[in-house]
Amino acid sequence: MTAALETLRGLAADVKAEVAKAIVGQEDIVDHLLVALIAQGHVLMEGPPGTAKTFLAQCFARATGLDYGRIQFTPDLLPGDILGSNLFNFQTSQFTLTRGAIFTELLLADEINRTPPKTQAALLEAMQERRVTLDGETHVLPDRFMVIATQNPIESQGVYPLPEAQLDRFLFKLLAEYPSEEEEANIVARFGAQQGPPRPESLGVEAVTTREALQQSIASVSAVTLAPENVEYVVRLVRATRGHADLATGASPRAAVLLGNAARVRAALEGRDYVVPDDIKALATGVLRHRLILSAAAEIEGREVEAIVGELIESTQAPR
Repeated sequence: MTAALETLRGLAADVKAEVAKAIVGQEDIVDHLLVALIAQGHVLMEGPPGTAKTFLAQCFARATGLDYGRIQFTPDLLPGDILGSNLFNFQTSQFTLTRGAIFTELLLADEINRTPPKTQAALLEAMQERRVTLDGETHVLPDRFMVIATQNPIESQGVYPLPEAQLDRFLFKLLAEYPSEEEEANIVARFGAQQGPPRPESLGVEAVTTREALQQSIASVSAVTLAPENVEYVVRLVRATRGHADLATGASPRAAVLLGNAARVRAALEGRDYVVPDDIKALATGVLRHRLILSAAAEIEGREVEAIVGELIESTQAPR
């Protein structure tokens, strides 16, 4: 293991320790957030209200030292509320850019599926190209720009399903489940006596890294090798989704590229300079679940995408 990868592993451990000061459980989600941060991807978290999705994003932003912005998505939110707008200044007789909340490093798009698709689409260019175009002028976003979006389950009232083009921009879709009985008792014991909403700073969550250290960590992943047999495994796994009888739509080549890159990051976070099949298996569900659409027959039968991905992982031969 190189010194750079050792530093990256230590950085990840420090961030997880800080987040754990305020968050009970959710270790798997924090691991995926770290992979997404280093892989320069975006994350969609889905779960019922009250499962600490927003609070987890706040703690993660504080622990990583990133500039943090939040947009509460509502049915009347407009694209200009996200991106900003050029306003005429009567004193200077010129248009002045009023920047929207998107001009930050880590953006929390809270309850993103409560706003219409036109407003949701305002994030597309920013997520894909890390830049925003306003009135024909391009404004560059930070290299570390990352979106953590939260949404309520699609069965909830007053929600708009995310367009497929936007779903495809997210590296991971993660499910925030209800805690176990033991974890819930721990949550009540820890927060039950507090007045008002919990805040990361009041619970001792502090920044444990710098922008320079994060940039070096991102660069260190280039030393991780994705061997040809693992490349073929990723491709076989993704292509298997396209011919599955229970899926109307399979995953695209972009999914294969993202899965391969994310596997390299996970290997680095585990202290290895090479990818093993377990790295791919561990991330496959998060990468694929929002890119697959069930067939009508599968929906009637009550099939779940996660179960199908699990079956594909089991049936697709992995390198030895």
